[in-house]
Amino acid sequence: MDSNSLYYSLELVAGSGSTLNVEQRTALQTSLVILKKNYKFHRVLFWGKILGLKEDYFIAQGKGEDELQDKKNLYSFNCMDWFLLPPATESMIEKASKIKSRFIGDPSYVYEHIEIRRQGERDDTTEEVVTKVNEESRLAVTVHQIDDEASVVPRGAFVKSPHGLVQMNRSFGGLSHSEARKLDNFFHFSEAKNLKKKSILEMGDLNPAIDFLDVLSDDIPKGSWSLQLECASKVCVLRSLLWLGLSFYHVPMTPQHGYIYIGDGIKNLDLPFML
Repeated sequence: MDSNSLYYSLELVAGSGSTLNVEQRTALQTSLVILKKNYKFHRVLFWGKILGLKEDYFIAQGKGEDELQDKKNLYSFNCMDWFLLPPATESMIEKASKIKSRFIGDPSYVYEHIEIRRQGERDDTTEEVVTKVNEESRLAVTVHQIDDEASVVPRGAFVKSPHGLVQMNRSFGGLSHSEARKLDNFFHFSEAKNLKKKSILEMGDLNPAIDFLDVLSDDIPKGSWSLQLECASKVCVLRSLLWLGLSFYHVPMTPQHGYIYIGDGIKNLDLPFML
């Protein structure tokens, strides 16, 4: 959610339980402005909150010139003091994937995962493999994965230049009410994966300036998203069933849109069996 319209945006997704108290909102209004100035970001978003057993992590995201590639994630406990998260690497992702428990709320906490592996064909020859992950690395990986798998933008909200630069579309006026009812008109705001698999015939119908992202309707399993029109059909709200707690809103016929995640940071791996 853009920090400039945080109060307004939070009201639109309040039906999902995505809310902050008055003190947190007030602190964010001040600290995100300072954050933008100190880091020289083009834009600052309030990304959401990951719930911990002791403390909760508030996450902000700073954007540079390229909205898709140039971004930094930061976390805070009090909505005032911000700390930079390291970029998620393949090694960090592999290690963090082994941890399934709740977040503690302590960045220095170290998780230990013990895996018993067999050596050779004999059952009695085994070895213990211990994987250690600190919570700050796990937090960086979780934010990266949620962004990669569940960040949403409406079609046309961003444009890609011939040089590959992705920026906000200043002429975007919003989807129509009929377009907002279709999952085909919403994209993942992450590097496209399914787009490369489309046939030449399918690609012929796409506009490369705005259709450079993956469509939500291609997600597997089908039914990963809940799309509803709320507030007397004035607001389109999308909720992820894969990452429970992620809510996206868009006000048709206006450029207003954004998403927020408030949850425990654990992926719903049971989704295929629930549909």
